[in-house]
Amino acid sequence: MDETTSIQERYWPDGICFGCGPANEKGLHIRSFPAGDEVVAEWQPGPHHQAFPDILNGGIIGTLLDCHSAATSYWAISGGGTNDVGQLVTARYAVTLLSPTPVDRPVKIVGRAVDVGDRKVRVESHIEARGKVTATCEGLFVVPKAR
Repeated sequence: MDETTSIQERYWPDGICFGCGPANEKGLHIRSFPAGDEVVAEWQPGPHHQAFPDILNGGIIGTLLDCHSAATSYWAISGGGTNDVGQLVTARYAVTLLSPTPVDRPVKIVGRAVDVGDRKVRVESHIEARGKVTATCEGLFVVPKAR
């Protein structure tokens, strides 16, 4: 995978997800990239993402962590993109907000697959702002059984 094409752009170029879909005109356009045994993203909040002056909305934080963790899990379960696993969905995720996340500069999102099975991946992720972890997430992502 080249360093300018995100996981989302490579595997779901027509994706319409609000958080990470490249084709969603009004979405957040999260762009996740492999970095060793982690997957990282940098995302710049806008003024319309605020909950309070200079503070990122908690729902946006949840979306950032959910979508980035999904990309992390896809990268892990597909063997670094070498196996097409089809669709992957969020089974559950839990976010802990540790401190307010400022909106004045980009935030860094870091994910790591901590348990990879045949159809399930558990991911731990976090958001960093100004060098400080402001939110954490643990999620479970699954490849659905054929319908």
